[in-house]
Amino acid sequence: MSPMHFTLNSTFALSIMGLSMHRTHLVSALLCIEGMMLALFVTITMFFSTMQLPNMASAPIMLLAFSACEASTGLALLVATSRTHGNDHLKNLSLLRC
Repeated sequence: MSPMHFTLNSTFALSIMGLSMHRTHLVSALLCIEGMMLALFVTITMFFSTMQLPNMASAPIMLLAFSACEASTGLALLVATSRTHGNDHLKNLSLLRC
């Protein structure tokens, strides 16, 4: 395994561990999800450039666009929860309360 593959795999794994272990704030959860998406973007970009598949050249750009949409939706939810609840603690959020 090359050092670049090891770095990308460890980045993705650390982001998943951070998302599963440190779930106190919504901001930290969003940052972990963004780290996973960026690791996937670099991995897919390296894979398609190594394999030289011209018909799949738009896949990393579409992943990056979906990642930007996910980030904007997450920030909108962060603003909405901080306005209604006063903080971004995930334990205060419940689906049964308005």
